[in-house]
Amino acid sequence: MTQTHPSLTLSLLQAREAAMAFFRPLLNEHGLTEQQWRVIRILHQQGELESHQLAHLACILKPSMTGVLGRLERDGLVSRRKGVEDQRRMFVTLTAAGQACFEAMRGDMEANYAKIQAQFGADKLEQLMALLNALKRVEP
Repeated sequence: MTQTHPSLTLSLLQAREAAMAFFRPLLNEHGLTEQQWRVIRILHQQGELESHQLAHLACILKPSMTGVLGRLERDGLVSRRKGVEDQRRMFVTLTAAGQACFEAMRGDMEANYAKIQAQFGADKLEQLMALLNALKRVEP
């Protein structure tokens, strides 16, 4: 029988689930999905973005992004506007309520990162982030 390699993709998914266990209760408390939080966080960091750029940065497929943005807009957390010169371009920005949501969650989110770091170790977490960033640059 041939020996198979450990599954990189499965290990990454399992590690993601372990990390998300720290954050899901807070997201649930604020009535947000993981995807919605990623959008809010990225818009807070980057400012206004085109919807396709936002989808890429948040790792959300464009069809799914439409629903995510629709719910965030319905809840008053983001606003969308069409491009002036090209009506096909859609720009997304956080509203004041979206900024307030981010600020309301920021402290608890940082506390969860601190819990992970305390258990995993600051050096190992820094090394892991560097390795993951290097893996993202690997070409298929």
